[in-house]
Parts: sequence; structure tokens; C-alpha cells
Amino acid sequence: MNMGRAGGIAGRILAGNDGKGGNVFTGSCGKEWWERFYRKPWEKVRLEDERLRNFKMILQYEGTRYQGWQRQVSTENTIQGKLEALLSKMAGEPVEVNGSGRTDAGVHAMGQVANFHADTDKRPEEIMDYMNFYLPEDIAVISLAEAPQRFHSRLNATGKTYCYRVLNTKIPHVFERRYVHVVEEALDVEAMRKAAAYLLGTHDFRAFTSNKRSKKSTLRRIDEIRIEQAGEEVRFWYSGNGFLYHMVRIMTGTLLEVGLHKREPGTAAEILASGCREAAGELVPAKGLTLMEVRYQ
Repeated sequence: MNMGRAGGIAGRILAGNDGKGGNVFTGSCGKEWWERFYRKPWEKVRLEDERLRNFKMILQYEGTRYQGWQRQVSTENTIQGKLEALLSKMAGEPVEVNGSGRTDAGVHAMGQVANFHADTDKRPEEIMDYMNFYLPEDIAVISLAEAPQRFHSRLNATGKTYCYRVLNTKIPHVFERRYVHVVEEALDVEAMRKAAAYLLGTHDFRAFTSNKRSKKSTLRRIDEIRIEQAGEEVRFWYSGNGFLYHMVRIMTGTLLEVGLHKREPGTAAEILASGCREAAGELVPAKGLTLMEVRYQ
């Protein structure tokens, strides 16, 4: 694999170097296949088929120009869609890619994990080379290996780490504009750290999600919130067993309001207790967020 390219994606996201973009893979494995893939889930490949090998891959991508991770019928411009189109072309039949989670439009990844089943004789390194040759320059496979048949990137994940980057300055940073959220007013980092402490542990984070209709549990465990300041940049690191829809971005928006003295640190506990989305802070832009790591036992 061309590690220079993968390193370039990582560097642009965290170090702020702006790339010139790449050629978009626009190949198709046939309209009929995709109609069957989207509209007839009972015709998807059977994972119990012994011919199919399971592969685990780690991905990096710059999410700026994509409509998020999840495939959509209305557009081919998603991370999952690009991967499935390419692997289906390689395998000669539809291939479904399972991600560890669905990053939103504009969110980046340094360590997204995904898996897929395919009937192929290719070695993992051959598949990885094939993918990196045809994928656009803002998506890269940095690791690919055969996995146990029952491995599932989302169901087997035990923890994730995200990083949200904020530039605390009035001066524009041209080469970092795709990867950071700019806050011009001075931030009180110590106040934000005090507020973050209230969010640690296991809580009902219903107030920190935009998904009001979900019937699934909103109980999550946050193991660490680390707020680092280096010059004009403030980085918010979140580690936990899982995150709700928009949870990291709403938590960051709430902590920023504390840092701007728009609310007291103790209100973080009050927001948790309220279970009310309207009590929490604003949803900060997607571009500052990066999925850094997915952990497994």
C-alpha cells in the first residue's frame, strides 16, 4: 500500500494540511445488482455460506465531500457506498460492508473499522492494494486482514475514541479550515474541564442526542474526556463504550458554552438529569470531529 497517501489523509485531518483532492471512483457493478442490493434484503449474501471469507479493515477518510458513512439510495457519494461498489466489482457479486458506526456527513476518520464477507481467492494484501489503487485519494485502507467468521465491526466493538478540534483565534487558518471549528472569543479551559467531569461515568445521555424518536437505550458510559490546549488550538478527546447520534458534537457545544461563560460548569449535571435536548448546548459543525479509534476485546 502507498502509506504516504494514507499518512497524508491523517496528516491533513490532525495536522491541518489541506490536500488537493483526488479522483472519485465512479465505477459500477451494474444497475441490476444495486437494485437487488437496496430493495431486496432477503437476496443479500448469506454470511453462513462457507465460501465467504470475512475481512476486517481499518480505514482513514476525509469526510468533507461525502454524505456520511451510510449508503443511500439517493446518492453514491457515501463512504460505505464507495467501498461496496469497489468490492462488488472485485468480487463479481454484491458485497456488503459493515462499519463500526455511522459517521455523519463531513466527519472524518483516522481509525474507522469495517468488515465484509467475500468469495475471493485474493490474499488480504492483494485486496488492500486493489482498493487503495482505485479508491479516491481521500479514502484509504491502512490495514486489512482475514477475521473470524463471526466478527462484526459494530456488534463486537467495546469502545471508541473521538477527537474534536477547535481553533480559538480570530485569525483564519486557510489550510486547517476543513478540519477545525473556529471560536473567536477566548475560552476558559479550566471551566470546561470542570464541566466535563460531570459527564464521566454511566449516565442516560438522552439530552445529548438529536434522535428524539429512538426507542433504544440512551444509557452510555464515558471513560474519559480530556481537554488539551496547545497554542490557539483546543482539542476535546472523548472515550467511551459508545456514542449516540450527535452526542459528541452536542457535548462539545455544551462545553464550549461553559468555556465562553454562557453557563456554569455545574449545569452539565443538570442537563443530564433533565433528559431534555433543549437544555444542552448547540450542535457544533461536523468538520471538527474525527473518529480516532475503535476498540475490541
